Amino acid sequence: MQQIADFHIHSKYSRACSRDLNLENIDKTCRQKGVDIIGTGDFTYPAWYQAIKDELEEIDSSGLYRYKKANNQQVKFILTTELALIYKKFDKCRRVHMVVHAPNLEAVFELNNFLDKKYNIRSDGRPILGMSIENLIDICLKIHPKFLIYPAHIWTPWFAIFGSKSGFNSLEECFGECLPHIYAYETGLSSDPPMNWRVSSLDHLSLLSNSDAHSLPNIAREATVFDLEKITYDEIYEAIKNKDLTRIKYTIEFYPEEGMYHYDGHRACGVCFDPIQSRNNQGICPKCRKPLVLGVDYRVSELADRPMNYIPKNSYSFKKLVELDKIIAQALNIKSRKAQKVQKIYQAMIKELGQELIILMDLPIAKIKEIAGDKIAQGIENVRLGKISIKAGFDGQYGLIEIFDKDENKKVKTLF
Repeated sequence: MQQIADFHIHSKYSRACSRDLNLENIDKTCRQKGVDIIGTGDFTYPAWYQAIKDELEEIDSSGLYRYKKANNQQVKFILTTELALIYKKFDKCRRVHMVVHAPNLEAVFELNNFLDKKYNIRSDGRPILGMSIENLIDICLKIHPKFLIYPAHIWTPWFAIFGSKSGFNSLEECFGECLPHIYAYETGLSSDPPMNWRVSSLDHLSLLSNSDAHSLPNIAREATVFDLEKITYDEIYEAIKNKDLTRIKYTIEFYPEEGMYHYDGHRACGVCFDPIQSRNNQGICPKCRKPLVLGVDYRVSELADRPMNYIPKNSYSFKKLVELDKIIAQALNIKSRKAQKVQKIYQAMIKELGQELIILMDLPIAKIKEIAGDKIAQGIENVRLGKISIKAGFDGQYGLIEIFDKDENKKVKTLF
């Protein structure tokens, strides 16, 4: 059975995250979007852990959970969190983020109890821990052998295993003797599968895409699609551990150029460079003369041992999407996806056509045109075909995506 999974999100208790991120709203949003399995996020935070205990219930001893007040089991929650690790290794301060999946609430309780005695897990939903990756892996696996630990958004500059600011240059350098316990990695918004395929050392790991959502609309902007016979924690764990291509089918991707760290630059200086420009400037900002924040594309090019467009034999496919409300906003020439008119049309399309991901990926364009009009249908088709233009993001600033060309922008017909 096909299951769309987004393992990495946050709760209302994480810094810079929406107050609307409670379990009821997450469940409702997943129903609208078509997400089958969603991470809880933030399970180390005491108040969120208590909400998980009170508001969710396990589904048939599967290691997956449902919102108690929901009418059915369409949306399954999997126990996950993101941990920020800051420590010194090889005479350099390392800042890395790790995604952790837990097999059950008992394992979460034991991990939280251990961390609470030595670290501050009460200040933020994504706690900062002064421990190494090796220590984290050792602690988790001593509690339960089926904890799943893997690096988050592996290329971003500030908090990633390959990040330009505090990362490593190889998996072996990063994980050491614990590398055999790493089965996956998360691409992050600023990279896509072809970029990661250029690094051969990643071939044996499962490539996972997650949204890292800080608000409800961003859930499933990236996701991983599985084909599961038994929808359980154990089957998901085994599929990822073994990179089972019969069970991991494809990923749903952000256009990486839209990510906040795709290119290099200085946001304050208004300087954005591609890797070639950065090298020509010796990595120095021409305005302030300080080092540039080197982004994901640069780091991939540094560590790549394969050419662009290389496709490994054991890879799976992917689809690049733009969220539906962004497409609607551009079709109406409205700046904000949060605008009342945009959200009214979004809700009407969900009511008439079904879940967002079905509309974006599978529904015939003719059917969309019949309900939503020419302009929105054209926007969805453009995204499917990659007929868009993007001014790349850099130094914490999202890229600017243009879904319609000048001629298409003259068309304003919608049915709403």
